[in-house]
Amino acid sequence: MTTITSSATFQERKSALEKQHKTLLEQKNTPQEIIGNGIYDRYKNPVVTAAHIPLNWRFDFNEKANPFLQERIGVNAAFNAGAMKWNGKYLLAVRVEGIDRKSFFAIAESPNGIDNFKFWDKPCVIPQTEEPDTNVYDMRLIHHEDGFVYGIFCTERKDPKAPKGDTSSAVANAGIVRSKDLVNWERLPDLISNTGQQRNVVLHPEFVNGKYALYTRPQDGFIDVGSGGGIGLGYVDDMTNPIVKDEKIIFGKQYHTIYELKNGLGPAPIKTSKGWLHLAHGVRNTAAGLRYTLYMFMTDLNDITKVTHVPAGHFMGPEGIERVGDVSNVLFSNGWIEDEDGTVYVYYASSDTRMHVAVSSVDKLVDYVINTPADTFISAGSVQTIINQIEKNNAI
Repeated sequence: MTTITSSATFQERKSALEKQHKTLLEQKNTPQEIIGNGIYDRYKNPVVTAAHIPLNWRFDFNEKANPFLQERIGVNAAFNAGAMKWNGKYLLAVRVEGIDRKSFFAIAESPNGIDNFKFWDKPCVIPQTEEPDTNVYDMRLIHHEDGFVYGIFCTERKDPKAPKGDTSSAVANAGIVRSKDLVNWERLPDLISNTGQQRNVVLHPEFVNGKYALYTRPQDGFIDVGSGGGIGLGYVDDMTNPIVKDEKIIFGKQYHTIYELKNGLGPAPIKTSKGWLHLAHGVRNTAAGLRYTLYMFMTDLNDITKVTHVPAGHFMGPEGIERVGDVSNVLFSNGWIEDEDGTVYVYYASSDTRMHVAVSSVDKLVDYVINTPADTFISAGSVQTIINQIEKNNAI
């Protein structure tokens, strides 16, 4: 293998970059070679990374303007992607973060959902409101019953109430766009809520009593939950005037759980014959900082405010290299795809750095959510749950 250094010629560097990029994009992905938990199969390689970003987004290929073929626009990470099936392809609305800390959205497409993800020609152009977004991230894609594809994302702006000299305090809200082709986006007004700052807002895919239902995550501040927190649910009459009403918490925080500090919904739920499957993230504090894991629950098919099943503990936690990144010890998901045959592709980011996939099925996930023991919330209860299983196995 020839080493290409910064002293190589323009053409040598260009050829090497193109070859390296092509190899990465066309790399086959396979399940990890371990006997897993029977719920899902993790795949060996990340599906999207900063290195997947097209070369012509990062490099000026005009030799006169860029004789050393330096990277002009750096990309730091590619993570927290919304997901949907579109025209037979598997799409991710990736949060791409530049080295300037600004995030934006870009669509990556795969023929099979597990590898060969390639970005569309250009990033998504998101129209601005009267007050431009300082930063945007973590888009959920929802193909709603009304015919539109909605993108619900977090919009961040500087806190106008921040003390003089404070350049880090921010205000978060839910930005809303919609499209019929995923290329041309119509910007709607930001969500209007009376329950504090909003992040991790998700649109339910069906009307509920003629209204749009939105899962919310109200909190008092940009980072601090304060008196807020939990997964909320509210209703909007008209998405062009998105005032959320009757908002209430349907899944709150709980002491000494994986969601004791805060929690929020991931992607829109999947409808099954047993109920609505939900994927969420939970956050707890540790001596090493915050730990984000994924967990699941189910709500009633006809009453989405009613939580019917909650398996104890996390569904997925960071493992191996997933623990390492810009914000370590974090798993986050805001996208999954249910295929026609019942296969479910769970797209998750690790440590705010890269995207992965785990593959399961509706049947497996329903079995997991309904039949996994619930949390007893005390250590003695956990021991008794294990003893119950031991005795059940001994009786076979």
